[in-house]
Amino acid sequence: MRWSSRSPPSPSCTTPCTDASRARERSRRSSRRNAWIARRNVSVEDVDHVVTERRGFEEVVLHLDGETGRVDLPVAIVADREADGRMDELRIYSSTWPLTGRHANRPPLLQPDPELRESDIVAEYQRALAAGDVDAIVAAFEPDGYAREPAGGQHVHRGPDGLRSFYQLLFSNDGGIPLEHCALIDDKRACALEYNVVRWGRTELPPEAGVAVYLRGQGGKLAAVHIYDDADPPLGARN
Repeated sequence: MRWSSRSPPSPSCTTPCTDASRARERSRRSSRRNAWIARRNVSVEDVDHVVTERRGFEEVVLHLDGETGRVDLPVAIVADREADGRMDELRIYSSTWPLTGRHANRPPLLQPDPELRESDIVAEYQRALAAGDVDAIVAAFEPDGYAREPAGGQHVHRGPDGLRSFYQLLFSNDGGIPLEHCALIDDKRACALEYNVVRWGRTELPPEAGVAVYLRGQGGKLAAVHIYDDADPPLGARN
């Protein structure tokens, strides 16, 4: 999902709108959103956030009622700000899998930036991910580090053995996952990389928007990787 202060008026305002009509539209949207929150019994768990001068990101987990019980839905929000501090654009990333049991393609929100460069252990992780190098990617983590899939909940892989099994599965389609890197927020403790998924091993995919958050540990390696996209990986063993 993407919101921008530069977005055109809503369809209900294709002719010049009065302040009152805009207010009514905002009220209707707010009412629908509040009704959904109440119906789903939503609570919000704060996970982490980073704010820099012009950009920032926040991670939360929404706990809500699903069709068969409580659901944990990880959500990442990336914000761009104007020089005066006003919000310019919001981009929201999550997976539909916890809610529907299906993936939904989310077209790119950003264009790749060929000049973008990650630093230190995040760059090492990206090289290993693109190459499909299981040994190198496991070595990028702290001994107790973990990776969390977009589906969240029980889909967490911790420690060398858990990480090795997870990335062996991810790379089982004859290769790595070279991402298109689009934008970066990094305060040296945590790093958020917005990207497009375009290939998974030997399979080209419809371009898909995503973001991953990398938390550095005390040893200089990755303490955690949180992935937010809705790509449908061509693995065969499971989705």
